[in-house]
Amino acid sequence: MKRQIMLAAGLMLAATSLQADVVAPNDVVANEYGEIAASLTGQAGNPQRGAEIMVSRAAGNCLACHQVSALDEFAWHGEVGPSLDGVATRWDEAGLRGLIVNADVMFPDSIMPSFYRISGYTRPGDAYTGKAPEGELSPLLAAQDIEDVVAYLMTLTDY
Repeated sequence: MKRQIMLAAGLMLAATSLQADVVAPNDVVANEYGEIAASLTGQAGNPQRGAEIMVSRAAGNCLACHQVSALDEFAWHGEVGPSLDGVATRWDEAGLRGLIVNADVMFPDSIMPSFYRISGYTRPGDAYTGKAPEGELSPLLAAQDIEDVVAYLMTLTDY
């Protein structure tokens, strides 16, 4: 029992220290081109988890607008946005992070939703805006979710 309590306390401490390093949505700094060089969490992204977020209709739902040949086993690839095949040969991590956080900065009037901003963003509608426990707006994806999606996108080198 004591070991379980110590383990739980250690996990809570680790989660708290990870949260302390997360860049808040309105504190994200992009360069003049909309690129975001620094990780939002200071943690490496997990490409496998990134793929899961991309195909999840409850999370990223990237396939609603984009075609990704590497994810062909999942149905309903969209044609609204560009194909993501070979995206890692066209964009670096900073550019991809900037696009996901707030594509409108890089492509004014883009219909791609902002997945991390909570103000000054494009969203598909209020129903897709999360609410934090305090009642404040929350991003569509958490900071680590963004890093995981970027990590997955960086694996897409084939056309």
